[in-house]
Amino acid sequence: MMSSADILLRLRRFLLGLSILLLGGTVVELSLVKHWGDVVQLIPFGLCGLGSIAALVALLRPGRATVLGLRVCMGLVVCGSVFGIYEHLSNNIAFQQEIKPNAATSEVLVKAVAGGNPLLAPGTLAVAAVLALAATYYHPALENKAQ
Repeated sequence: MMSSADILLRLRRFLLGLSILLLGGTVVELSLVKHWGDVVQLIPFGLCGLGSIAALVALLRPGRATVLGLRVCMGLVVCGSVFGIYEHLSNNIAFQQEIKPNAATSEVLVKAVAGGNPLLAPGTLAVAAVLALAATYYHPALENKAQ
């Protein structure tokens, strides 16, 4: 029978591994759609690299510094994800306003949500980050040893 500590260790490894796979898959998807038209479009590549490296280091060397570093990096990945959703939505709105300049705001917003730039694609980064952050919940490396 496995102990609770062993089960938690396996769950942490699973969550970090899944996060790395999601970030890697995102890089593949971004490459397939040639998501490098300008400098802003390169941001998710950098965030995926940063997040993957941080998760891999925390997976292989789960010390206090690496777990805290993972948390910081994943916070940046979440911020980048929110920025990506904003970019996709604002580009979709601009496109809708260009092709239908007299359309009502509600019509523009509805069309923008279903527009050519998918809103949930950048959200994948946030999901990967949240999975990695979940792996740090009550992490033993963060225990206060001075007590």
